[in-house]
Amino acid sequence: MNIIKILLLGAIIVLSSCNKEKKQEEVAVSESKSKSKEHNTSISELSIYNLPSIWTTQDNKKIELKELKGDVLVMVMIYTSCKAACPRLVADMRDIEAQIPESKKENIKLLLVSIDPETDTPERLKKFSIENEMESDQWLFLRGTKSDTREFAAVLAVNYKKISPMDFSHSNIISVFDQGGELVHQQEGLGVNNKETVNKIIELAH
Repeated sequence: MNIIKILLLGAIIVLSSCNKEKKQEEVAVSESKSKSKEHNTSISELSIYNLPSIWTTQDNKKIELKELKGDVLVMVMIYTSCKAACPRLVADMRDIEAQIPESKKENIKLLLVSIDPETDTPERLKKFSIENEMESDQWLFLRGTKSDTREFAAVLAVNYKKISPMDFSHSNIISVFDQGGELVHQQEGLGVNNKETVNKIIELAH
């Protein structure tokens, strides 16, 4: 986990540094940036809430990761046209969700982030969520730009590569973040014993 945190810190520092240069040119958002800095004073350097990327949900709403601050996040990267690993990852996510007590779910978000934003439109993500019975408030599907998706995958240590017009090879990792956006646990593989993951989520959720 120390190696993962070092990689996470390095990626966030690089991304934050690059973005600061870009946003210096955006005078119109200077006030909101000041408010954002005040809001993020309690966020550590390791938090994903330092990332400035903007995402679109399955309901076609724009969201920044920092809006999820205060919830435990359980996150996986998939793509909806996947016929091999992704259905099993989705099943693993549903199995994890089923083991969480109802009293804890209010403070937990289960995120599925697309590695194929070109294909996975909000409409497609919405249809996928319905087909897989992931429609409760706990489930959140996200798509971003290709560059933001690639950067975010690097933060999660998720590798992916397009191997055909409709297929990707990719890591099979489920990540757990605490309320401050720090990575605290990762589960790698398909259909693995998720007891440790579930216990960590329940431990974190208040």
